[in-house]
Amino acid sequence: MFQFTEDCRIGIPQIDSEHEFLFSIMNRITETLQKGLDVDGERHELEQYLEQLKEYGANHFAHEEAYMQEHDDPELERQKKAHAFFVKKVNNIDLQDLNSQEKRKILEDMILFLTKWLYNHILGSDTLIGHVWNTVDKEAEEIDDICAFTEIYWTHIPLVDKEHARLFEIIGRAYHLVEHSGDNLDYDSVMSVLDELEDYTHYHFSHEEEYMESIAYTGLEAQRRAHAVFLARLADKDEAEHIEDRREYVEDMLDFLFAWLNRHILKMDKLIPAPKA
Repeated sequence: MFQFTEDCRIGIPQIDSEHEFLFSIMNRITETLQKGLDVDGERHELEQYLEQLKEYGANHFAHEEAYMQEHDDPELERQKKAHAFFVKKVNNIDLQDLNSQEKRKILEDMILFLTKWLYNHILGSDTLIGHVWNTVDKEAEEIDDICAFTEIYWTHIPLVDKEHARLFEIIGRAYHLVEHSGDNLDYDSVMSVLDELEDYTHYHFSHEEEYMESIAYTGLEAQRRAHAVFLARLADKDEAEHIEDRREYVEDMLDFLFAWLNRHILKMDKLIPAPKA
């Protein structure tokens, strides 16, 4: 069964409620596939849930995008593309003229797709709706202060805290390069720092996951999913090469990466039990 855990909650009641509804549809499809209804009964239930998914795509995404537009969220265009992909995927499911086994296979494949897509989308994008500019307020503070690794981020796991501080320091250097580049962005230098960030992030996540595995931490799988999302977004950095306004693209990416890391540490990493003294 699919659990809507705290790391999936973004703090906007309507959006959280609609995300929970999608989880409930996924669970109903899973139950239907497991309980072995007669062919007609199973087909009827599955087709009902498929229609609910299509309605979800039409309504929930419209609500989410309207909220983001109202709040001038810089991630809106990226979200629209992700939503369009989901809607196309669901709308392309065609159960007509298929036998029971064929329909079952399509629904099972859809569950696998939805699970991966949903966790990635919520943990990688939706959790930051309304949070990016709250976290990264360059008008109110100096960049060095924004990226300071203060005690509010401490997990009290020595290795993890040391490596988190290093991640903050690398992002801070990237911000510094962008903010002090004047009219001519030193693109190669910024990309070099982001390459360093990507390499160190892989290094850190492997250590963090090893520690969680060593203590049999129940939140390990959710952490792995979240880590995969962050790494995928970092891998997108090379898209800037094909963007006309590289500065804006790089600034938006840095804001996203720092806000994600900030929220991930506060919402997930601080829940990991520290070693006993």
